[in-house]
Amino acid sequence: MKALFATLTFLLLLTPPVSAAEPPTITQEELVRRTQELMDAVVPGNQEPWKQYYADDALFFDEKGRKMDKAGVVKDVSPMPKGYSGEIKVVRPESRMIGNTAILSYDTDEVEFIFGQRLTARYHSTDTWMYRGGRWQIVASQVLRYYEDPATGTADPKKLDLFVGTYQLAPGITMTVTKEGDNLFAERTGRPREQLFPETDELFFRKGVEGRRLFHIASDGKVDTLIDRRNNEDVVWKKIR
Repeated sequence: MKALFATLTFLLLLTPPVSAAEPPTITQEELVRRTQELMDAVVPGNQEPWKQYYADDALFFDEKGRKMDKAGVVKDVSPMPKGYSGEIKVVRPESRMIGNTAILSYDTDEVEFIFGQRLTARYHSTDTWMYRGGRWQIVASQVLRYYEDPATGTADPKKLDLFVGTYQLAPGITMTVTKEGDNLFAERTGRPREQLFPETDELFFRKGVEGRRLFHIASDGKVDTLIDRRNNEDVVWKKIR
């Protein structure tokens, strides 16, 4: 009996431990295929892929700053209005696979037509997929939009001289606006000079920088302030000379 017990113990020691079943693998190609299916469903307003691939407890944060649950995401998918069309392509994907979790990070290139007028936009998204309940679903998504400079307009050359001068934010902090030909430049204390590109006669932007620079013309016809507008909030610089 002792010999039999010893033999059984030895065999048990040789037997590898039973581990929990590994989740079925999912490839980057399959994640991209599913994601493209979601994008293809946007224009016709097909909610079915969104119901299928998003988990009931999913978190979704879009480029407008909205936080939505699955019900909100699905409700947001509706057919485009008459006269509108377009397409969204998933490009430049990257992924990480860790156990029952897969992360897909990718860009989407959007082309939209509004009564024949062509518009484009670029977004970046990160989706977290998890294998639960026998299927892979998205549990979290975050979307951001790439910043694009506005179209350059034409400023009235006669007004440019009005904008030239020195503007003060606080004692010792100034911004000097100069003109070279029909171009405006601004140089803040301790920072390099930047060109101001016109969007309209009194509205300017800097390339690669979100926000606008506005010049306020007072009732006497002279500029009294430069407004640095960021996210719909203003930083006001007063003209001192």
